[in-house]
Amino acid sequence: MSRTAGREPRRLTRWWRRRSLRARLTVIAATAIAVSVFVAFQVASELLGRELQDTAENQLRADSRVLATYTQRAGLAQVQLPPYPGSGRLVRVILPDGSTRTPAGQPALPPVSKHAERVAQGASADLMESNDSDEDGYLIYTLRAGDGAVQVAQVADDSPINQFGFGMLLIGLLCVVGGALVGRTVARTGLAPIDRLAAAAVHVAHTRDLDADIPDEGGGEIRRLIQSINDMLAALRDSRRAQRLLAEDAAHELKTPLTSLRLNVELLIRLDRRGTLDSALPAESRTRLLNDLGAQVAELSTLAAELTDLARGDVSDESTEVLDLADVVAAAATRAGSRVPDIEVALDVTSEWVSGRPAALERAVLNLIDNAGKWSPADQPVQVRLRAEGASVVLEVDDAGPGIDTADVPRVFDRFYRADSARALPGSGLGLSIVQRVVDAHGGRATVARSARGGALLRVDLPAAAPPTPIARLTAGEDTAAR
Repeated sequence: MSRTAGREPRRLTRWWRRRSLRARLTVIAATAIAVSVFVAFQVASELLGRELQDTAENQLRADSRVLATYTQRAGLAQVQLPPYPGSGRLVRVILPDGSTRTPAGQPALPPVSKHAERVAQGASADLMESNDSDEDGYLIYTLRAGDGAVQVAQVADDSPINQFGFGMLLIGLLCVVGGALVGRTVARTGLAPIDRLAAAAVHVAHTRDLDADIPDEGGGEIRRLIQSINDMLAALRDSRRAQRLLAEDAAHELKTPLTSLRLNVELLIRLDRRGTLDSALPAESRTRLLNDLGAQVAELSTLAAELTDLARGDVSDESTEVLDLADVVAAAATRAGSRVPDIEVALDVTSEWVSGRPAALERAVLNLIDNAGKWSPADQPVQVRLRAEGASVVLEVDDAGPGIDTADVPRVFDRFYRADSARALPGSGLGLSIVQRVVDAHGGRATVARSARGGALLRVDLPAAAPPTPIARLTAGEDTAAR
């Protein structure tokens, strides 16, 4: 039994949720009006009943005083009681011995109550009481008169309240129907912008046309919703444009090394098929060609890795942690030395703590060092400095190369951008773009200036973080030693 009772509310909830917003608003409006009418009917009925009862009681008191005056003049036993006219008030005289006198032809009243007898005996001056029988209900007022009492009664008539209730019922039904119609009209009018918004969204979904902005109409919440969707469409347009540019730039950058690689491989295949590989390509030329092939394959691998990293954007499974940026810089310098042994890196770092992703930050620092290593002369090291400056941690990487032209400074961090002087050097033009993305993701700022040594000075500002507590650092050290 309890399971069935528990399923019913859930079914009702599911049914309600399946209704359209317009239908729900209509039902809510009609229900609200019905409840309002019901409450108004209850309050009005109570007020009307009290008003009718007060009027009847006042009339009974007035009639009782008139009858008491007559009985006091003529006596309770001798007063003449006119015959009952067939309608109107009912009267009764209570004699001192407890007997009663009533007009001729008058319907019988309920027996005299004990409280009314006490009034006749002089225990109290008057009494207002109601008698509800199965057939008729009476409102009876007893007033002390002489040695007895007089009573004036009136049949309790509920017909005015019943008529009022019937009228209120008809009015309530009309109000509910009108409220449902008004609610549906208001819902249709109020939801019209949402209908147009949904139609526009469906159009965008079917046509893939992200340039179709939704007209800004309505006000309040509707306008904010439309503006939010337009902002979302603008973000999608920017994302699609960025993807298209990335694909175009990647195709352009891959074209040159792939063409060179294909030509060299075709040359080797053609000479090998002719059987003239050894005669046409001496050992020295063959070694140089193979080295070129290796360099081109390495360039393609680097470009593919950089494209993958750039295409991922800020999406990464790596968690953010509080870390010592000096360790990250040292690890990046070690990797740079192992990749290009000719790079000499001079470190001037202090322990500075930031909140970030270790691998992403190490990749950014490695790109900065690689970029500086391409320009720095063989006898001049790449200088890497790390220090605190206010609420920021500042990383500077400078070289003793020719520096960056003023015209190239605004585009240094653009994807695939390479200055004219860097066309002959290896690279894809993605390294500094990745640096910019990583720094932005960490809430920092990357800038470029001229070094005191005449080369380029690349600077990264990152928000400083409070170092972990000694206990946490000790635990981390123990975990590292255990591994």
